[in-house]
Amino acid sequence: MTVPGDAAMLEDDVMPRVDQQFCFALYSTLHAAQKVYAPMLTAIGLTYPQYLVMLVLWEADDVTVKAIGERLHLDSGTLTPLLKRLEASGLLARARDPKDERQVRIKLTEKGRDMRRLARPIPEQLARAMGRSPDDLKAVRKELRRIRNALLGRKPEKSDKPEKLEKQEKQEKPERLDKIERAAMQRIGSF
Repeated sequence: MTVPGDAAMLEDDVMPRVDQQFCFALYSTLHAAQKVYAPMLTAIGLTYPQYLVMLVLWEADDVTVKAIGERLHLDSGTLTPLLKRLEASGLLARARDPKDERQVRIKLTEKGRDMRRLARPIPEQLARAMGRSPDDLKAVRKELRRIRNALLGRKPEKSDKPEKLEKQEKQEKPERLDKIERAAMQRIGSF
């Protein structure tokens, strides 16, 4: 015979704990990563969201606000203030697209391009702080992209690369890309 209180206890026993929640694992890991990023980014005068915008622009300069938003999964209401602050810092310039006045194009300034040199060691420093092998980090990143795409209802094949980068990579030989990726992963692994 089941007593009403027993059913409540059973439900409580079945309820997952906070440390069993997938979303909490993501949240707490992101929080920890941002703590590691903070001093590195402060040293070069960027916040984490600003750093992400700069990474996109270092990959492919002279892109639309819309393209940056799509790449970072940010809406224009979030992105516009970031871009204005980066422009005020002299790192980029915003201008209407002469071919389509509805679009705003973003270009790095010389100061913005030069900042890339200062930011170059950051990914390696973060990888070293994580204490994981380059292959392991690559596998985790790939799995996180799959999960994100599934949550957003995207097809698994959809690339996260900006259109300009996709076109450029299609023109390059695949073995050259493999060679570059291997060299980068070896450099991360040597720390």
